[in-house]
Amino acid sequence: MKVLASDKIAEVGLKMLKDAGIEADMKTGLPEDELVKIIGDYEGLVIRSDTKVTPKIIEAANKLKIIGRAGVGVDNVDLPSATKRGIIVVNSPEGNTIAAAEHTIAMLMSMSRYVPQACSKLKAGKWDKKSFKGIEVFGKTLGVLGLGKIGRHVASCAIGLGMKVAGYDPFISEEYAKSLGIELTSLDALFAKADFITLHLPKNKETLNLINKDSIAKMKKGVRILNVARGGIINEKDLYDALKSGQVAAAAIDVFEKEPCEASPLFELDNVIVTPHLGASTEEAQVNVAIDVVEQIIEVLKGGIARSPVNIPSFKAEVLQKIQPFIPLAEKLGSLAGQLIQGGISKVEIAYSGEIAEFEVAPLTSAALKGMLEPLLGPTVNFVNAQFIAKERKVEVTEKKQKEVKNFASLIVIKIVTDKATHEVGGTVFGKNDFKLVNLDGFSIDASPVGYLLVLGNIDRPGMIGKVGSLLGKHNINIASMDVGRQKVGEKAVMVLNIDNPVAEEALNELKKIDGIFDARLIKFA
Repeated sequence: MKVLASDKIAEVGLKMLKDAGIEADMKTGLPEDELVKIIGDYEGLVIRSDTKVTPKIIEAANKLKIIGRAGVGVDNVDLPSATKRGIIVVNSPEGNTIAAAEHTIAMLMSMSRYVPQACSKLKAGKWDKKSFKGIEVFGKTLGVLGLGKIGRHVASCAIGLGMKVAGYDPFISEEYAKSLGIELTSLDALFAKADFITLHLPKNKETLNLINKDSIAKMKKGVRILNVARGGIINEKDLYDALKSGQVAAAAIDVFEKEPCEASPLFELDNVIVTPHLGASTEEAQVNVAIDVVEQIIEVLKGGIARSPVNIPSFKAEVLQKIQPFIPLAEKLGSLAGQLIQGGISKVEIAYSGEIAEFEVAPLTSAALKGMLEPLLGPTVNFVNAQFIAKERKVEVTEKKQKEVKNFASLIVIKIVTDKATHEVGGTVFGKNDFKLVNLDGFSIDASPVGYLLVLGNIDRPGMIGKVGSLLGKHNINIASMDVGRQKVGEKAVMVLNIDNPVAEEALNELKKIDGIFDARLIKFA
C-alpha cells in the first residue's frame, strides 16, 4: 500500500505510515496535471490547504480509498466526486484548537497595543512613543461569534484577562453559556455592546459577508474586529470603508477572501494588523493534525473505521444494510427541524416506531443530529462527531423506541426543545428512497423533503391557497406540489409547498403580510 502527501506534513506522520508497513511519499507543489499522472498509484492521499483535489484528480485515482485533510476545512476537496467514487474524506477537526485560539489572543493584544507597528518603526530607527498609545482589554467586552471549541477557548482566555464576554451561537443554550461565564445574546445585541468582536464561524451561505456595512453600522463606534476563522465572512471593502471612517477603530485579520493574498487595500491602513493565515501554524498543531489524519488513514487502509469522516457514515456494514434507507431520511428530518428552530437547543427527542425500532438506531440519531447542526456549524459536523458535539453543547439527546405505529411500517419523529419554542417533525420511507414528511408540529401532511420547501403557518380560511399561489407566481416561483394540514376548521393550519427555486427575502416578507399568515420559512435540503 502507498500513501502520498502532496502538501508538507510533520515528519512524525510519514514515520507512522512507514512503521505501519505503508509506503509513504511526500511530493509537494505538484500542479493538477502532474498529480493526475501519479495519483493512480496510491491508496491514500494526505493534504493540507494547498492541494486542490479536483474531479479530474479523483477520476484518475483508481486505487484511492481515503483522503486525509490535515486541518479542519475540506473546501479544497470535491466531496461529491469523492463520495461518488467511494473515497472516504477525513479531517482533523480538533488538532488546531489551541493554536487558533492562542493566535486570536495574540492578535487581540497586538492590535490593542500596536505591537507590530511599534516594532517596525523602532527597527527603522525611530523611537516614537507618542504615536502608539493603546488601550487596555481589562474590563472591556469581547463579543465571540461562534462558541465551538475555538470560540469557547478564546472566551476562557479573555475572561482570564479580565474581559467580559458576550457570545452568539444559536446552538448553545443560555444555561450552558452562563456556566462558561459567557452572556448569551442575539447578534444585534452583541454588535451593540461589544468593544471587540472575534469570529469563530464556518464559512457557509449564512455567514458569507456576515460582517458588512449594515452589520458594522449596528456596532459600537470604535469597535475592534478580529478574524482568525475563514476569509469571506467579512466583506473586506466594507471593513476598509469602516476603518477609514472611524466606525471601526482597528482590525486584526488572519484570513482573506482570496488566498494567498499579497495585496489588499487593508494593507495600506495603519490601524490594521495582518498575518498570512497563521491560525494553525504552531509546531504542536501541525504535529497534532498530522497524527490525527495519519491514524485514520492507517485504520481505514487496514480495514477499520475512520473517526472523523466528512462525507459518509462510519458504522458496521451489517447495521448499515438494515437501516440504510432511513439514514438520509433522519438527516433530512434533522435538517428541517434545525432550520425551523429559534433559540438555543436544550433537548432533542427522537422516537423510532414500527419495524425500524427493532434495529440499532445510533447511526440514525447521528444522522439526525448532523442534519440539525450542519446548517450553522458547517462541514466540521459529520456522522461520527454529531452526537459528541451535541453533548459538548449540553444538548440532552434521548431516543425512544416503540413497536406499535399507526398507518406506517416505520416512523421517525424528532422533537426539538429550545428556550423559545418546540418543534416536531416526522417522516417515513416508502420503498428504498421515497422519503415522506408526514408530521409537522402535530399537523398530518404528505410532502417530499427534497430541494426547496416553503412552510407557511396560517389560519384556515377560504382563499389562502389562492393568495399564496398568486404571490409566488408574481415572483416567478413555480410550485411543484402543495399539501395542507389542519386540525380544526377555521383554526391554525400549515401549508407545505415544494417549489422549484428559492424564495427571496422580499417575497417571504410579502407572504408574512398576507392576512391570515403568521409564519413563512424557506427550507433547503442538500
